[in-house]
Amino acid sequence: MNWTKSIETGLRLLSLCSPFVFILLLLPSCNQEKPSPNKFDTYIEAKDPSPDTGADWEAVEPGLHATVGSIDVRYLKSCIPGLPPTIEWQGTAWKGEKVSAQLVLWSKDPVAKVGCIFSDFISEQGQKLSSEVARARFVRYVLTDEFAEGCSKRSPEDYPVYLSPDALDNASCYDMEGKSARPVWITMQVPSDAVPGIYSSTMQLNAQGHDKQEFQFRLEILSQLLPPPSEWKFHLDLWQHPLAIAKIYQLEPWSPEHWEVLRPYAKMLADAGQKVITTSIIEKPWGTQTEWGFESMIQWIRKTDGNWVYDYALFDSYIQFMMDMGVNRQINCYSLIPWSNKLIYYNEETAQNDTVEIEAGSPSFIEMWTPFLKDFAIHLEEKGWHKITNFAMDERDGESMQKMLGMMDELAPNFGIALADSRTAYKLFPDKIKDLSVSYTHVMIDKEDIEYRQSKGYPTTYYVCCVDEFPNTFTFSHPVDAVYLGWYATAAGYDGLLRWSFTSWVKDPLHDSRFRRWPAGDTYMVYPGARSSIRYERLVEGIQDAEKIRILREQLKNADTEAAELKLMLLNETVARFNSIGRPENAEALMYQGKKVLEELSR
Repeated sequence: MNWTKSIETGLRLLSLCSPFVFILLLLPSCNQEKPSPNKFDTYIEAKDPSPDTGADWEAVEPGLHATVGSIDVRYLKSCIPGLPPTIEWQGTAWKGEKVSAQLVLWSKDPVAKVGCIFSDFISEQGQKLSSEVARARFVRYVLTDEFAEGCSKRSPEDYPVYLSPDALDNASCYDMEGKSARPVWITMQVPSDAVPGIYSSTMQLNAQGHDKQEFQFRLEILSQLLPPPSEWKFHLDLWQHPLAIAKIYQLEPWSPEHWEVLRPYAKMLADAGQKVITTSIIEKPWGTQTEWGFESMIQWIRKTDGNWVYDYALFDSYIQFMMDMGVNRQINCYSLIPWSNKLIYYNEETAQNDTVEIEAGSPSFIEMWTPFLKDFAIHLEEKGWHKITNFAMDERDGESMQKMLGMMDELAPNFGIALADSRTAYKLFPDKIKDLSVSYTHVMIDKEDIEYRQSKGYPTTYYVCCVDEFPNTFTFSHPVDAVYLGWYATAAGYDGLLRWSFTSWVKDPLHDSRFRRWPAGDTYMVYPGARSSIRYERLVEGIQDAEKIRILREQLKNADTEAAELKLMLLNETVARFNSIGRPENAEALMYQGKKVLEELSR
């Protein structure tokens, strides 16, 4: 197979295609059907394995019931919400900010073709915002489990299982089942040039055979401006897994169809302020821990004369693609120290792949990496990417890191190094790690270390994974937990957050978020069909809050008045309450208080 030719042909065909050829189309009907292999128009949810047997649906009045709910609650499918009727929602936002609301629907009888339509948002002074700033998405249910032991091998029968509302569907209408609840997630994206004021809109809830219902949305837009995500300072690093997307969509990896399907996921990342492009420079840097391993974006070829050739076609194409989509600050290459200590290459003499052991510091380690590092350095400089590229390691021990760094000092001293550190290994080489992320649970980094790194322009973030019950983004996590991630980063002095799993999908992510090793939802944040999720929307909300805190701090410091000093003190005291390990007694109340202070100081 001529790898370079294949990539170039795919990209050339892609450039000739209409941008709409491979976009996932929504069916005009609301009928729920199984998805075809190459698209995810709509689908039938998993059957509820543990319905609420105490719910007396026969006592529910006929008709479609609807009310404004809370974005901090996951409303279960088989439970009667029992909420008082509320038809008004009020909220506050900065210019450029995205805010969320949640409607809850329920009915004891099936309801066909449910849909939501917003009117334009009109201010008290007559300014208008298009109805398109608002978007309503039906929340879909997925099988989940519980945290239990966290990182451990799992058999489904050993853990409770239930349906959790998480995926946000892109369908314009929905057919509701009888005896069920159906949340609707509403987002309002405030334009950056909006005129401050109080805006009102009417949302019309329609359903076949039912009277329309109207809900009033009142959004106060403040004069403060949240810059576009490309300008956010929060260092977000969500690891990409493009091969998993090809597998779920049943597409040839790196075919024109695959590149087109990747677009909305890259846009999701860019819209969240993603800073890092994840690349794999060897086969399976993490072994086989995920459903599908990470294949190398660089083809290693050993010629018959013993010399090495490296095909960078896919590596270059993916980086350029992500940069074109708006993710362009940093490139992390996995990995000089793979979890399996193995490196796979194509042997031209035998016409097959060979595997070599490369334990850090061993003769084979140095022998394999030496020609690559020299060639790679030249290639990156030619592309102009050498200053933003890091060799990245994940949870490697200090001894292995020191051996690797010794080799790098000799062969490639100018390369950046990134490390996700669960063992406080960074203490052994404080000046060597350009991009450091430490475990929320296992590493208590000193404030002085963060400040020292910031003085050198090095980002310092923290990460959560299957070890951490709180704060996290499992499919059973409380929605507020995802917001907490951004607040904790700010409170603890970090520059941002790393989360290893954006689309490392399980076999059937739309139906079952459980995995053989970790708590449900640990391996992915968003869903096939370019569907966002409640936890992803709330994660971005927390990042927005972190940016707002940063901006307010700068404004209050620059004001240099006694009133500003008191406000800054209040802001810092409020944020400091989020600097804790483990779930606080009432995270929802703490978040509510934090947001109220943030709102008042924004006026």
